[in-house]
Amino acid sequence: MGNREDLLAGARRCLMEKGYAGTTARDITAASGTSLAAIGYHFRTTKALLNEALIEAMAEWGEELHRSLTADVGPDATPEQRFEAAWTRVIESFARLRPLWAIQFELIAQMDRAPELREAFATANRQARLGLAEIFHHLDPTTDEAEALTLGAFHQTLLGGLATQWLVDPDSVPTARDLIRAMRTVTAEFTG
Repeated sequence: MGNREDLLAGARRCLMEKGYAGTTARDITAASGTSLAAIGYHFRTTKALLNEALIEAMAEWGEELHRSLTADVGPDATPEQRFEAAWTRVIESFARLRPLWAIQFELIAQMDRAPELREAFATANRQARLGLAEIFHHLDPTTDEAEALTLGAFHQTLLGGLATQWLVDPDSVPTARDLIRAMRTVTAEFTG
């Protein structure tokens, strides 16, 4: 690895251990075995380095989430069984990925002061919505993008809400089965 890759790897470790606001240039150079000058040479600022490291970490998390959600539950699985299996895996992932979720919430509070992060998050949100619609509804986003964005936003809302609840009180997070029961109740109220 070169200095640039070492800096990114060190920044990612620091982000997970100390958070965005708690990470300093000295922390990153200590974790990466590089110099302060290397940050300026490769990224110009510590903030730019942290932003790139965070975007990389989020992309990697997105790929992991996609693999988790698309793991086969069997060819005869019903939509309900696929939903339950997928959301069970998502909820289990919160413990493993807690630092990344915490950083995202930390940064949401700072979006007004970080337009480059706002843009990166907005792009990631759009891609996440399309991906979630494809995973949960087998909907090709190129066929009906508006519908895919709407359905994906529903699942993204569940994801963000569950993550928030898990960060605050992991023991009280609803299970996938609880989500199914709640959706049945809401659907019955709408259709009854």
